[in-house]
Amino acid sequence: MALKKFTYRGKTIEELKELDIKEFMKLVPSRTRRALLHGFSDAQKALLVKIDLALKGVRKKPVKTHCRDMIVLPKMVGLTIQIHNGKEFSPVLIEPEMLGMRLGEFSMTRRKVEHSAPGLGATKSSGAVSAR
Repeated sequence: MALKKFTYRGKTIEELKELDIKEFMKLVPSRTRRALLHGFSDAQKALLVKIDLALKGVRKKPVKTHCRDMIVLPKMVGLTIQIHNGKEFSPVLIEPEMLGMRLGEFSMTRRKVEHSAPGLGATKSSGAVSAR
């Protein structure tokens, strides 16, 4: 069985990497297109510079960012970007299926609540237990 080749709106990842931002904007949904049309913020521009340096092999450190609103562009595919979730940086491997989404969608800011055993006085029956 042959592997299915990834395409985004009929274009392969190699074709997408050759496109400039204006041509890529025509392929993405309207909300993403409007965000790209607005232009990049200073933090997003700094992240793009770090990504370009990492792609050239000049930057040895991992790419870390607080910029969770950055849209995943074709040139980011294949990189591991460490995205801040409010407490720590979580490494995320950018895959082709993530194109057009925002980086913050892949680094959760809230954890699932995990409870242990109930504490003393939490239930009526625990009041009868001595607290030694």
